[in-house]
Amino acid sequence: MMLKMFISWNWTSRQGVRLSIFIAAALLLFVVGVLCSRFDQYRMMNIPDYAGVINAANDTSTKRIKMIHPSKGPGDPPILAYWIFGFKGESKRMLRLLKAVYHPRNQYLLHLLHGDEERMELAVSVESEHVFRAFGNVNIVGKSYAVNHMAESGASALAAMLHAAALLLRINPQWDWFFTLISSDYPLFTQDDILFALTSLPRDLNFISFTNRTNDQKGQHNFNRIVVDPSLYLKQAAPLYYAVETRELPTAFDIFGGSPWMALSRAFMEHCIKGWDNFPRKLLMYYANAVSPLESYFHIVLCNSPEYRNTIVNQDLRCSVHINVSNYDNLVNKLAIFARPFKEGDPTLDELDRSILNRPPQGLVCGKWCNYGGHNSTCSNSTYWDDNDIDSLSPGFYGEKLQNIMSKFTARDHHMVTNHCHGSSS
Repeated sequence: MMLKMFISWNWTSRQGVRLSIFIAAALLLFVVGVLCSRFDQYRMMNIPDYAGVINAANDTSTKRIKMIHPSKGPGDPPILAYWIFGFKGESKRMLRLLKAVYHPRNQYLLHLLHGDEERMELAVSVESEHVFRAFGNVNIVGKSYAVNHMAESGASALAAMLHAAALLLRINPQWDWFFTLISSDYPLFTQDDILFALTSLPRDLNFISFTNRTNDQKGQHNFNRIVVDPSLYLKQAAPLYYAVETRELPTAFDIFGGSPWMALSRAFMEHCIKGWDNFPRKLLMYYANAVSPLESYFHIVLCNSPEYRNTIVNQDLRCSVHINVSNYDNLVNKLAIFARPFKEGDPTLDELDRSILNRPPQGLVCGKWCNYGGHNSTCSNSTYWDDNDIDSLSPGFYGEKLQNIMSKFTARDHHMVTNHCHGSSS
């Protein structure tokens, strides 16, 4: 009897232990699931690596694609990080811009600021492109939040830009320059031309345009005003609140300003986001109540940081939308790589696709990595990919001309705008 009781107790004990282990494991999985679900609210929608067989309906053959990482040796082209953002109803324009600036070497982050359903449609459209899946360099911000995008923006716009740079640093920290593009922008050069022109430049250069407005009363007024950006704490974007009172001009640092469009080096973006110097964070606190921070925040950090003061090129690489494709040489001489802002359906976009970019309708711009047979073909067709040649470029005549103009920046000559860091009247 004692033996039977012992055996029965021992079997029951083992079952109890197993049950306890099962319950503990289930609870652990539940907790992990909750944490992951919360984390998913902030993660990116990544276009997954695709190591299988591409078999699109319009493909004449199949091709096995493996993940290819761009080379980073001496003399290799740079890697560009593009933040492409837009608002509700602009996902198709964002997709067109993405195709116009796409190259397998680069990294792309798409940020649709409003519209959850439209964001999912954008993700589906991106994932349906075999090129994006194969090279795995296109990501979409998976969570929407309010951003003030009025004529006078607030701190939420600056927060969104820093957020994008931080995500791109996390996705792949090997890029060299950070470009900000909005859905109304469009390139004036192919990526082969742009990458070729930037290849010989020091990777620490920062392309940012300065103005002299901070020296006049109107420019200083922006620093005197106190505002509150409700988009920092509300779900929906809202206009700024303006305080009646004003504040004194800063004396702890010199003030500067200029264009909100720029191309900034990775080293400088790391300095702003996770650098050891406290000044970028301290200035960020100041800008919580400032007007149009994108027009001065990065200018001030550059000019008040001795290690970056001599890396400035007074050029934002943009031009106004009033362009004439027939006078393309003038655009090259002005170092205008992008034009803005284009209205939806502007016929100039089709003219740029046809005459400059050689981009087929709904297709991508070709390059050395993709040589297709003409406007009846597309780089979406893997038959035309050269997977082993994403580090080589095939610049055109204007790409070589652009490179000749930009090469002068290697000498730190008069085009370097260090003098702009000594013109503040603060």
